[in-house]
Amino acid sequence: MKLSKRALEIQASPIRKLMPHAVDAKSRGIKVYHLNIGQPDIPTPPQMMKVYHEFSEKVLAYGPSQGLEVYQQGLVHYYKRLGISLDTKDIIVTTAGSEAVTFAMMVAANEGDEIIVPEPFYTNYNGFATMASIKLQAITTLAENGFALPNDEAFEALIGPKTRAIMLCNPGNPTGAVY
Repeated sequence: MKLSKRALEIQASPIRKLMPHAVDAKSRGIKVYHLNIGQPDIPTPPQMMKVYHEFSEKVLAYGPSQGLEVYQQGLVHYYKRLGISLDTKDIIVTTAGSEAVTFAMMVAANEGDEIIVPEPFYTNYNGFATMASIKLQAITTLAENGFALPNDEAFEALIGPKTRAIMLCNPGNPTGAVY
């Protein structure tokens, strides 16, 4: 089978490349500190574990694709407290952040368009952009100032005829910066 041009252009995740090396090091007794795939480092709440253990259904069915109504309403109320007025029709529930970012890129930009994103950024954004046939324009942030966003002039210098969006994810991955 011949792979598509798009498949050949997608950047492999460095995290996935490094994982076998970490597993090998651990098998040789070397202490490894995982700073890769996001894995919760806090215990699952006992209330959740209790529900899991008491779950007696034979099939764990999918929830509604738009998300549970109670969850959507909770988001509406949460944002209302922050002074943001939303309706449930304004909310798209996704299974994870990567899916949400991919959707946002595809909604904001057409093939050949550009999206400005602060760097360092989550390396898989490159793959999402390739899938969407768009280009990421990186705007550099620095550790010395807590990865704060550059001034308006720096952004304006990157904005061109193909710019469709500036993507800010909070907190920023991998820096943890909040914009």
